Amino acid sequence: MGMTENLLSTGQWLVTAVLFLLILLAAARTVDWRAFRKDNALQHSFFGAAVALGFLWQLRAGISPGLAIHIFGITVITLMLGWALAVFSGLLALVITVITGREPAMMFAANGLVTVMVPALVSHAIMVWERRRNFSNFFAYIFFCGFFGAGLAVAAAGVVMCLMLWSSGVYTFDELIHEYLRYLPLIMLPEGFVNGTFVTGLMVFHPDRLTTLDQRRYRP
Repeated sequence: MGMTENLLSTGQWLVTAVLFLLILLAAARTVDWRAFRKDNALQHSFFGAAVALGFLWQLRAGISPGLAIHIFGITVITLMLGWALAVFSGLLALVITVITGREPAMMFAANGLVTVMVPALVSHAIMVWERRRNFSNFFAYIFFCGFFGAGLAVAAAGVVMCLMLWSSGVYTFDELIHEYLRYLPLIMLPEGFVNGTFVTGLMVFHPDRLTTLDQRRYRP
């Protein structure tokens, strides 16, 4: 996150906008909106997550434009809500950052794609992999989906962001390695820790809040 108007070409902006709209449409068609309107607990999780992320994303580090470093937090939201609702909750949080002036409205699609959609889809893919492996120990859900899933999700988002900046000609590949990619493992560690810790707490105290958790699969 942190894309500004001068970082992408018109062609890249259009491609990004198309991808953004396609994923948004797929998410909208995936959500059971009737069930969502009837589930007050899910609504509280949805809007609470959006507000929490909106304030969390105000805290960031970084010097060069487009290479901001911060906690994403999308993985735990994906495990709580499912990838489709996580996308909408994350985009609502992004609206908060636009209102507060932290992000430009013009780059909403690019920032939404990198910060919300890519990590949500990666987290979902890892969750599906863990489910298909049919692990019987609940620690598999915590570590694969929570800790490792969050680290891989933020790594994927970082690589996509760097590819966008490199292809636009704003940064050379050496500059991206020097200013961002070599720090990516250090970014993955706190991302994994924060998300994994929240997933662990929810699994222990409020497992019903994790809509992607099938408690019947795991032995006590």
